[in-house]
Amino acid sequence: MGALVSKFWFMLFPGKDYKIIIVGLDNAGKTTTLYKLHLGEVVTTHPTVGSNVEELVYKNIRFEAWDVGGQERLRTSWATYYRGTHAVIVVIDSTDRARISIMKDELFRLLGHEDLQHSVVLIFANKQDLKDAMTPAEITDALSLHSIKNHDWHIQACSALTGDGLVDGLEWISQRVTGKAPS
Repeated sequence: MGALVSKFWFMLFPGKDYKIIIVGLDNAGKTTTLYKLHLGEVVTTHPTVGSNVEELVYKNIRFEAWDVGGQERLRTSWATYYRGTHAVIVVIDSTDRARISIMKDELFRLLGHEDLQHSVVLIFANKQDLKDAMTPAEITDALSLHSIKNHDWHIQACSALTGDGLVDGLEWISQRVTGKAPS
């Protein structure tokens, strides 16, 4: 019933669609994050080869969310998804200390791409429910986030399994892409 009302609402009052790409290394929780936001539940996932795309509706704002594979051989194809992107969600496995420098390199590579020059960047510090998780402050330092000057960015602690922090991140994105960010 809610989906029918939502579709009717958008027919009467068409809004702007916003594109989000979700990137991160393999096993960071990108697909789990996407489907927790889309369906509100955890689904069994397999390594993404290519991409998954879903429509997310939040506060009558429609997002087309693209979850792209994070295996090393697939990362070179990320740029094919950048055109028209309003927001980038970078999902970090907060327990993966060994590969945080790889994600830093990938992050700065994508930030330099011309198709993303106006995109906002949300970093989900995922797996905060696990014992050995790095804190958002540790991840901020490891990724050198404070050196990012050309993009509005935010780091959000979260757990894709429990859903903690995911809506807070989507709220931050919605405020930035619609121009309704608090001063």
